[in-house]
Amino acid sequence: MPIRLAENFRAVFYAPFYAAQALGLYAKEGVDVELVSSSVPGDGVSALLDDTIDLTWGGPMRVMKAHDVQPNSPLVCFCEVVARDPFFLVGRHRGSEFQLRDLASLRFAAVSEVPTPWMCLQNDLREHGIDPSRLARTPDQPMNANLEALCKGQLDVVQLFEPYASMAVESGAGDILYAASARGPTVYTTFIATKSGIARHRHAFAAVTRAIRHMQDWLIAHSPEELAEIAAPFYRDIARTILVSSLGRYGQVGIWARVPDVSRQGFTRLGECLVSGGFISRMPSYEECVAQTLDRNY
Repeated sequence: MPIRLAENFRAVFYAPFYAAQALGLYAKEGVDVELVSSSVPGDGVSALLDDTIDLTWGGPMRVMKAHDVQPNSPLVCFCEVVARDPFFLVGRHRGSEFQLRDLASLRFAAVSEVPTPWMCLQNDLREHGIDPSRLARTPDQPMNANLEALCKGQLDVVQLFEPYASMAVESGAGDILYAASARGPTVYTTFIATKSGIARHRHAFAAVTRAIRHMQDWLIAHSPEELAEIAAPFYRDIARTILVSSLGRYGQVGIWARVPDVSRQGFTRLGECLVSGGFISRMPSYEECVAQTLDRNY
C-alpha cells in the first residue's frame, strides 16, 4: 500500500514520526510510505486538497480553522502524536522565581513562524489575569534570531522549541522559565487527511496508525540516547549532545502521546486557546474534525 506522507516542517518534537520511518514500522504494517519533505509549515494541507499527497502531519488547529471558515471542510485529523505544547519560555537570571505575570515587565519575543504557540500562551496569560496585548513584545523574527538577541542581552525572555531551548541552556544564555506542557493535554500534532482520502486509503491509514502505536510503545521502553541514535539522520545540523538533551527534555515533560486516540480534553483545550486568541470564531466540534474510527481500530 503506497502512501505519500508529507512532513509539516523539520522539528525535533516530530521525532516519533521520523523514528517510525527509520525503524521500518510502517513497512512492518504493510505500508510503503514515501516521505515528502516540506520546508513551509502548513504546505501539506494545500497539497492534500489538490491530491498531490495522501497524508500529512501537523497541528489540528489547521483542521479547526478550515471548519471554522468552511463548515463542510473535507479536512479531518486522526492519530495523536504530540499531546502537549512543546514550547518553552527561556530567559536570563530568573530561575525558579519566574512567574507568567513577570512577562509584563520584560522584553519578550514570541514565536512568529507558526501561530499555535502564541495562541496557547496568550490563553495561559489570560488565565493568570494578564492581558497579552499589554506585553512589550518585540517585532516578529525567527526563533534563531530571538535566541541570538537573548544571548546578546537584547531580550529578557524568548519563546522557543527544541533544539533552541537546549542551546540556550548549554551556552549559559538562559534557563527554562516555563514549559508550556505544564498547561496539560493540548492536542498539538496529528495526522491530517481529507475525507475522500480516508475513503480511498482507510486500510493504509489504519496501518499507519498501528505503526505509530508501536512507536509509542517503543518510546516508553527506550532512552533519549536511543531515540537520538535512530532519529539523528533527520537532524544532521543538530549536535548529538543537543539532540539528546532536546529529546530528553521532551520526554521528561511528557509531550508525546502514549496512545493514538485524539484526546477530547486536549482537543477542547486547543480549541479554547484558538477561540481566545481570535484565530477561530467558535469552538470546533470533535465529531466534525476527528476521524474517530481510524483511532479506534489500531
